[in-house]
Parts: sequence; structure tokens; C-alpha cells
Amino acid sequence: MSQDTPVDYQTSPAQYHHWKLSFDGPLATLTADVDENAGLRDGYKLKLNSYDLGVDIELHDAVNRIRFEHPEVRTVVVTSAKEKVFCSGANIFMLGLSSHAWKVNFCKFTNETRNGLEDSSRHSGLKFLAAVNGSCAGGGYELALSCDEIVLVDDRSSAVSLPEVPLLGVLPGTGGLTRLTDKRRVRHDLADVFCTTNEGVRGQKAKDWRLVDDIAKPAQFAARVKERALALAAQSDRPADGKGVALPPLSRAVEADALRYTHVTVEMDRARRTATFTVHAPQGAQPADIAAIEAAAAVWYPLAMARELDDAILWMRTNELELGTWLIKTSGDAAAVQALDASLLAHASHWLVRETIGLMRRCFARLDVSSRSLFALIEPGSCFVGSLLELALACDRSYMLMLPDDAAATPKIGLTEANFGLLPMVTGEARVARRFYDEAAPMAAARGAIGQLLDADAALALGLVTSNPDDIDWADEVRIAIEERVAMSPDALTGMEANLRFNGRENMMTRVFSRLTAWQNWIFQRPNAVGDKGALKVYGKGEKAAFDWRRV
Repeated sequence: MSQDTPVDYQTSPAQYHHWKLSFDGPLATLTADVDENAGLRDGYKLKLNSYDLGVDIELHDAVNRIRFEHPEVRTVVVTSAKEKVFCSGANIFMLGLSSHAWKVNFCKFTNETRNGLEDSSRHSGLKFLAAVNGSCAGGGYELALSCDEIVLVDDRSSAVSLPEVPLLGVLPGTGGLTRLTDKRRVRHDLADVFCTTNEGVRGQKAKDWRLVDDIAKPAQFAARVKERALALAAQSDRPADGKGVALPPLSRAVEADALRYTHVTVEMDRARRTATFTVHAPQGAQPADIAAIEAAAAVWYPLAMARELDDAILWMRTNELELGTWLIKTSGDAAAVQALDASLLAHASHWLVRETIGLMRRCFARLDVSSRSLFALIEPGSCFVGSLLELALACDRSYMLMLPDDAAATPKIGLTEANFGLLPMVTGEARVARRFYDEAAPMAAARGAIGQLLDADAALALGLVTSNPDDIDWADEVRIAIEERVAMSPDALTGMEANLRFNGRENMMTRVFSRLTAWQNWIFQRPNAVGDKGALKVYGKGEKAAFDWRRV
């Protein structure tokens, strides 16, 4: 694929180059067998089960198919088909050839995919076990770290390692350092040794240092993996007799300046450097009971809409770098969304509804961490209600038109119970709680408004929108706000927005993202990593990196 070809995040098992899926009752096995000649871009080979964005796109798709198409699966075993190699991590030559923006988008998507494994383990009982049957380095070990357990073959050669600092002059980019300490609780001095040792740690020492959960000799390895995978499966309540929902290809039209799906539209204004996302509410009566939801299957509105919006966000993040301001709109019937939210809440424990809520949660969280300015525009015909109001609450600002002389036409927003914990951010907080710092008085006022449809004056009084211009001021106020935003430094805005959006609780996932932004992005710009003689540039060429020894 050339550098100018858009990246498509849609795929299916029939198109995979790098992963193989197999099923055995409550266990699925996801086997990495990376085709070194099937890199997403030209100029490198994916040797030793190293990965690029294309490998992760397939991994993301495979996990989604297990979630929805195989509800009987309770544990996913992640392993390798290569002899003596589990995964050697992100392809170094790909990173050396890539632009800064490509590296950052690659790391962000990889982070989201790894975080998604932990999200499924925590919320829907789908467990993951890394069966490390060979050398496991860098991003390969980070993939293992995102699993619930790690079993390492004790063959006197297979080791786990994070060699980015000594070999490449960069950091483990997908949560390696954070998961060592926050998740596996590796002592910080041992972690320091581990992260500056090229060859890694193997065998009993790896277990003693908490780098893995168990080890097994080659002859016992398969049995030990199955034993531990079944023990993890016993912790899950995913249904052995659930009827899976096949995920068909999305209906998407790609135009020169637009993406069009069934429920989502993205229109691009390249002159203004903006993109307008419109999410259309469901139409007509919505399935209210489980039988009707199961009958709707993949066309059930929240599942179909979340798949489309997720694809649109990923497409725009990767392929449209200069469209730095996203204008978020909705359209449709408030009553239909209220009914949908009631159904989601009523059946939240059913596996299909739970997985759909999980997809929505991860999709909306992807919006939170997108490096774009987000403005919600609430106009006549809008439907920012309940679960769709989350889109406005995720935005940096929201502008809501007030028509004081036309109560029927003035747009309304509305809260439902879904806004108070059904679709939390990665912090675990509801966006309403984040907005009000979980303070009692504004939270009580917001809860008191559940079920009401609020005009701009009422919404502003509750603190749910940023501004409520009337029809005289609307066009100019919105235009000026957008023009001012587009004119500012994208780098400064990205840093500012990330700081302001995540103003509440911290947890492991927020630290993974904040450290990626604050450290890895900066290091990727430094000559010690990417200069002509930077460690990432000269790796594999037989040259020694030339470092600027000043600490800054």
C-alpha cells in the first residue's frame, strides 16, 4: 500500500494475513502468524511476528468477532504459530520510516486495542491469557501484559523484555511501563533493571519478579495453558448456549469530501479545516424485549450505530490529519432514544446488550482521546438525548440555539438514566460527573432533570451547554468560535484538550494515555530517537546511535 492510500479499518477473518482464530467450547485461540510480506505500507518486512497497524486492525476485528459472534467463548488464548517467537513487538523499520503523526496514531490505536481487552475482562467477563511460547519483546510483551494472565514457556531461551530504551531510544509505547507497576506491581527497582536489559528475563526469575504468572516446561506447556485458561473461563458468566450475532461489512460510501453510513454521516469542509459528524437517531419503534433485540441482531440500532461511528472516527483520525475541528451534530426523535436507553438499562445483564453497551462505551471513549477539537452544535432537529447526549458531553464546547419566540422549533436536549454510569469514560466516571466534578448540588439538579426535554436556557442554567445564542447571534457566534479554533496551533490544542477533558479521577488507563502523550510523543520528536543518527533510525544498519548527552 502506498503512503497516499487511505487506511481502511474494516476487515474480516477471510481477509486476515496475520491472525488465525480457532474455537473449542469456552476457549478461543487467537494465533499470531504474521505474514512478513503483508505489511500495511511498503518498505519493511514484518519479520519475527512483528506488527504494524495492519496487524492490529486484524486483532481489533478478531476480538470484536469473538465478543459478538461467539458468546460461548469465555477465555481467549493469545499465542504464536512461529517457532521460538511469540511476538517481537512493533516493527522497528516501519517506525523508522513513518512520520510522527503515523507513529502517534499507530500507538494510540494499539493502546485502545490493548485497553479493550482489559475493558472486556472487567465489564463482560471475556478473559484473556497470553501463552508466550517464544521470545516476547517490546509491544509483544505489552500485548501479553494486557491479558489477565501470562504463561511463559520455560525452555531456557524464551524471555520477556521491554528493550525500547537501550535499543531504540524510545519508550514502550502501549502501556508497558504503566502496566508493569500499576497492574503487575513489579518492584520499581526490578522494573528499572528489566527495562534497561536488552535480553530480558526468562524462567523462574520472570515469575519471581511478577513479569509472568506461571512458567511451564515445553512438554507441559500446552496442558498448563489449557488448565489456566479453563480456570479463567470459570470466572465468566458468558452464556454457553448464546446465539452469536454475525457482524456483516458496514454499509459505507466513501466520497471525496464525505463518509456516508446508515446512521452516521461525516462531511468535510477542507477550506475551513472542519469535519461535521452527524449521528442519526433510531427511527420508529425500537425492540423492547430480548427476543426482539436478538431478532434484530447486527442491524439493532445501538450496535449498528456504534460500529459505524467507531469506523468513522478511526478513518478520520488516520486519513484526515488537517481537519482538526470536528463539529458534532445529531438528528432524529428524542422519544426513540429515550425508549432505546430504557431498553439498554432494562436488559444490561444480557450478554448481547452488555456487549453492545461495551462497544458504545469504547467507541465514545475513542472520541474522548481523539486529538481533535470537538464542538457540539445543537440546532433544530437535533437529538442530543440520553446516550446520544454523551456525544455533546464529550465535546470541548457545546453551542445550543435558543428560539425564544418559537417553543416548538427550538431544539431540546435531555438526560436519561443512561447518562449516569452506563457509558463511562476510561476513568470510570460518567461524563456528567466529570463535568461537575461529581459535586452534589449540580449532580442532584441534573438528576432532577431526567426525562425532561430542556431548551437552551434551561440547559445553560443546569450547566449542560456552553452557550445559548439566539437566532440573531447564532450564525456569527458559532462561525467566529470555529474560525478562532481552527487558527490556533494544533499541537497546543491537543495538549490543552487532553488536560481539560481528563480533569477527574486517574486510573491505569488514563495514565497509559497521558504518558503516551506527554512522554512518547515528545521522545519521538527528539534527535536521539529520530535524528539522522538516532537510535530508531540506525537500528539494524550496523551503525551506533549518536546521542545528544544533554538532559533537557
